[in-house]
Amino acid sequence: MDLLAIGEVMAEVRQDPTGGFRVGFAGDTFNTAVYCARESDPSASIGYCTRVGRDPLSHAFLSAAKNEGIDVSQVGFDRERNLGIYTVSTDSTGERIFHYWRSNSAARRLFASGESLASLPAARIVYLSAITLAILHPSARRRLIAHLRELRGRNACHVAFDSNYRPQLWENTETARRSVREMWQVADIALPSVDDEIALFGDADEDAVISRFATSDWHACAIKRGELGPVSPRLARRAHPAFAPAPDVVDTTAAGDSFNGGYLAAFLRGEDEVRRLVAGHQIASRVVGESGALIARS
Repeated sequence: MDLLAIGEVMAEVRQDPTGGFRVGFAGDTFNTAVYCARESDPSASIGYCTRVGRDPLSHAFLSAAKNEGIDVSQVGFDRERNLGIYTVSTDSTGERIFHYWRSNSAARRLFASGESLASLPAARIVYLSAITLAILHPSARRRLIAHLRELRGRNACHVAFDSNYRPQLWENTETARRSVREMWQVADIALPSVDDEIALFGDADEDAVISRFATSDWHACAIKRGELGPVSPRLARRAHPAFAPAPDVVDTTAAGDSFNGGYLAAFLRGEDEVRRLVAGHQIASRVVGESGALIARS
């Protein structure tokens, strides 16, 4: 595969203008996989690794993923658990309000045995987020990080990571901090957000986050700053292009996820850092202008 994303997908229930509800499928790493597939060359192979149930929503997800060109060969099935569900609404500024039913989702059993890690296919990039780590059982989390460290140690793949921090998913802040710190030592493609890093590590401000990431030798790095546009410590400040804010902000759901997808698609095409930053910012600007994590394909 060119990219294998690992994480949890859920049924997204969103109220429509008529007062009814529409059901789609989303989750941070799945969103990134879909946008990466949409922005990649047709020959690119983008896969997703998760666990789902045998319920109707799980089967509908598989159909939706296949329709997006996602390889679902690494999706496992759990006869005892179902797909997670969440509802989302937005306020007048586009900020999101979520309610979740995910504590017993099938994805929580991902990598419950060491054998499942050994069966993962080779990929140019393995992509995951802190949400991926948070939903796993602590022993599965440790095995996954160790497996990725071993892959990176023999240069078998690139590891891309986003510190997408959701406090309520973790046992405690210190566990989250330790796990994310380990992943920053393993990953060579860094895709953090300033807000997440400050919330988790207590950096004084944006410049402190950028300075901290500048101390590591990343193969690629994009620090997301919302409407200000991304910054890469691999580039001099004057080498960054100007990033126009999105013309219309309707829904900020998946803004960072779509950025990651566009950025990684450009990486797979062999683009340089500047073009990767531009590719990610452009797709994120489109996504926040429409409702839902996955906007309609153009």
